[in-house]
Amino acid sequence: MALHFPGKHTPRWVIYLLDVAVCAFAYVLAYLIRFEFHPPADEVALGVTFFAIFIGIRALSFFLGKTYAGIIRYTSTQDSVRIFTVITLGTVAFLIMNQVRHRGFDLPYFVPNSILMIEYLVSLFILIVSRITIKVLYMELKNPGKAKLRVVIFGAGESGRITKRAFDQEKSSGLEVVAFLDDDKSKSGKKLEGVSIYHSDKAGELYASGKIDQIIISIQEIDSKRKADIINQALRHNIQVMNVPPVRQWIKGQLSVKQMRQIRIEDLLGRESIQLDSNHIREQLKGKRVLITGAAGSIGSELVRQALAYDPAMVFVCDQAETPLFELDAQLAKVGWKGKYEIIIADVRNRSRMQRVFEYAKPHVVYHAAAYKHVPLMEENPSEAVLTNIRGTMNTADLAMEQGVERFVLVSTDKAVNPTNVMGATKRVAELYVQQCAGQTPTAFITTRFGNVLGSNGSVIPLFRKQIENGGPVTVTHKEVTRYFMTIPEAVQLVMEAGAMGDGGEIFIFDMGQRVRIIDLAENMIKLSGLELGKDIEIEVVGLRPGEKLHEELLSNRENTLPTHHEKILRARHTSAGKNEQLTRQIEDLIQSFESQNNDDIVGKIKALVPEYRSENSTFERLDK
Repeated sequence: MALHFPGKHTPRWVIYLLDVAVCAFAYVLAYLIRFEFHPPADEVALGVTFFAIFIGIRALSFFLGKTYAGIIRYTSTQDSVRIFTVITLGTVAFLIMNQVRHRGFDLPYFVPNSILMIEYLVSLFILIVSRITIKVLYMELKNPGKAKLRVVIFGAGESGRITKRAFDQEKSSGLEVVAFLDDDKSKSGKKLEGVSIYHSDKAGELYASGKIDQIIISIQEIDSKRKADIINQALRHNIQVMNVPPVRQWIKGQLSVKQMRQIRIEDLLGRESIQLDSNHIREQLKGKRVLITGAAGSIGSELVRQALAYDPAMVFVCDQAETPLFELDAQLAKVGWKGKYEIIIADVRNRSRMQRVFEYAKPHVVYHAAAYKHVPLMEENPSEAVLTNIRGTMNTADLAMEQGVERFVLVSTDKAVNPTNVMGATKRVAELYVQQCAGQTPTAFITTRFGNVLGSNGSVIPLFRKQIENGGPVTVTHKEVTRYFMTIPEAVQLVMEAGAMGDGGEIFIFDMGQRVRIIDLAENMIKLSGLELGKDIEIEVVGLRPGEKLHEELLSNRENTLPTHHEKILRARHTSAGKNEQLTRQIEDLIQSFESQNNDDIVGKIKALVPEYRSENSTFERLDK
């Protein structure tokens, strides 16, 4: 017959009476033990006389100490400490009474001190151990058929100890800690919370044993590269990886198993997040009017959030996408920014509308993030890429000069370097135009260039995530295709730092570390989702898309890199800067080609502007021959 716990908790008065009964039993047992189960008659008489006083004091101390208040099946350390305190204070009172009776009135002890000490130990043991036993039985029997996941905690420090205790307190989680791993060799061979600690160089053996289901990284401050190494080693053995959240996120300072979060794909980049000079940015934006175009997009919306944190006079949130603007407005209002920003629906391609925007906003700083960015779509619609990426940039740059804007920051892309697609080539033309604006007026024109942004709209991460949720296959264009990656906050920090440090005419570039193979990214996302490649889900190689490169670049051969005050930011400076009438005429002629809707003509004129543009694997590849 299976042991069954009632749904309702035991009444408090029952627990109270049982605790008093335990002490009565311990009192009798102490007499028997003290006199080897044959107590003399006079001692029995003393014991019977003192019993009423003993039980009265124990009952009163239990009532005042509320030892009966806790739910036994959920006994905590606090409950055990309360019992220890109450029992100890009661026994101390008995010992004092003995001394007063003996020394003050020259009478014999109520009962021998040895009996009081035996009763103290027996009562303490039974009351605490019984509660713990009931709790353990309840937790074990609550999920009788549930197999436990065997967990290794990486980090045998204070955070690791707290993590282990969180598992112990939540037995229903179905997780059992079987080992600790730590990089500190001095901890190897020792135990923490009763669990063995192994040096991290034994991780491979543990994983290969097949006895580990999950690893929890508990270390609060860990080098990003080391963290990536830990995760990759576990994933190679198909072991799930979880992460303990930062202490500031613990609820009321306590960690819960439910707070454990899955490893993010960002954690596999193996590089430290780049921290920039917030004070410098604050000096540039505090009390200023800031205009952000493309403000409803991934980069634009993060620009809005970060700009608001630097106490500007007003942030003008400009985009032509109505629904995303509506959603962004709701998000900003929810966190309390209402009144610090203003939503403007406008299209950067419409010069007259943008002129009205500039005249109304009178911005000091402009962040130009509006652009079409999807490579395959722009290959099929080059005229739209020209209108948005080139004409939209010309409109905002020209108006910035006319309205006396202090700083104009263009958000560009690594696809503008030796471009092989229409999107990248049009962004390169936008860079050229912004650079030639530098020096014409006091407005400082600055360009930022970075690689792929993790989690941005239309990027590979959300695509893979959706494909995994749908059961696959996960589609990769080529086994060897690589990309640089950064997080959205990092990309926006670059834009803002560039806006603060630039003098005009520069292109600023992040040191983005090593390229990442997209197929490796896909495999890791599958493993992080708890699935097995080739068994639960497949990866399908579909071939390079039109205009897509195998490997992206951040610098062209004709660019020179110079260091900046930040070791992670480089500056690429072209020799060509200042007014270029021929460039302007070519760009205007290109824009006029929109009317013809002749894609070959449009792409041919883009190639004249960007000689390094080679339309590899593209609809327009024949134009290169």
